[in-house]
Amino acid sequence: MKKVIVFLTAVVMALTACTKSGADTSFTPDCATPKSYAADVSPILQVSCNTVGCHASGSHEGPGALVTYQQVYNNRSGIRKSVANGSMPEGSTLTAAEKNAIICWIDNGAANN
Repeated sequence: MKKVIVFLTAVVMALTACTKSGADTSFTPDCATPKSYAADVSPILQVSCNTVGCHASGSHEGPGALVTYQQVYNNRSGIRKSVANGSMPEGSTLTAAEKNAIICWIDNGAANN
């Protein structure tokens, strides 16, 4: 029995050591309410991402400009990952509701609605 406990402890320690340092890995979206690009996602991007020196001009590293629906749609996978792990937006954070809106919109097909 003691060997089993030691083994399980080692497995748990190994698994937890494989997470990205400083990343928010605890966020789980609640997608019960459908999200709209125009009403839910675009306003968040305009305030948090489309600022001077970030994704407004396309000069930012990564996907570049995220001003139009097509630019956001084309980069939805990277946006989802960055929002979910908390690495974007740089220098600030999104609320759980904002993260939820973006991730759920992407997970539900990223419609231009």
